[in-house]
Amino acid sequence: MDYEDIKKGIVQLMKKAETELPNDVITALKKAYEIEEGVAKTQIEAILKNIDLAKKSGRPMCQDTGIQTFFVEVGVNFPDIDKLGGLIKDAVKKATKDIPLRPNTVDPFTGENHKDNTGDNIPYITWDFVEGSNVWITALPKGGGSENMSKLGMLKPGVGIEGVKDFVVTEMIKAGGNPCPPTIVGVGIGGGADLAMKLGKKSLLRPVGDRHKDKTIAAIEEELIKRINDSGIGPMGLGGKTTVLDVHIEKAHRHPASLPVGIAVQCWANRRAKMVIHFDGSWEVK
Repeated sequence: MDYEDIKKGIVQLMKKAETELPNDVITALKKAYEIEEGVAKTQIEAILKNIDLAKKSGRPMCQDTGIQTFFVEVGVNFPDIDKLGGLIKDAVKKATKDIPLRPNTVDPFTGENHKDNTGDNIPYITWDFVEGSNVWITALPKGGGSENMSKLGMLKPGVGIEGVKDFVVTEMIKAGGNPCPPTIVGVGIGGGADLAMKLGKKSLLRPVGDRHKDKTIAAIEEELIKRINDSGIGPMGLGGKTTVLDVHIEKAHRHPASLPVGIAVQCWANRRAKMVIHFDGSWEVK
């Protein structure tokens, strides 16, 4: 297996995530442009021009190229599972120079920056194991402005789902223009504190407009979209009809005494890209 070639593929994956927004996000932004007026419309127009320039020039669409975050589904029959973590880390170092990416990772105690976007537990990788012999890697560069608007609520179970909805809406209104709206909001409900946050972030991988398969949850997603957009915060917090492009919810069973709610926010630059590595080491960036 050609590890250097696989590393090149992961770098290409990261470059696509940093320079090309998925079509579902672009379509949602274009719909927002059609319904907005005044300064809100101007902001969306600037965003769309920025997206176009990033793709044409092959340069990152935002100066904050994020913390490099990966979700990896590993086929249990893939021959070199033990090499994947190292390949991803090495690819992050190479991508930092080649794309280039802004060096974003600093030691929380010393402030030291290794200048290669790696460090303790970074890049952050979530591993899932599935049937088959392919490996699927999704890159989700996570910018600091939107990440700072993350919230964990350990709610009292008695508040119920209405309390969950109120918590999400209240926190997104508090966030205002800080996460560079229009945003995509991921909500994890249940599990424990860590799982609720992980589910919220994982839900951001779902395409904009893709409703939850459970119709009750799908209806809540739509309700939250309307309630947050009715706030009038608008693009970049300057007022308007579009504060969020979408809200995604994922759930886990919880302890009877706990009702964790994790909110993960992604800015308008909902950057994500996916690749597959086959059993023989060949790869494709989707």
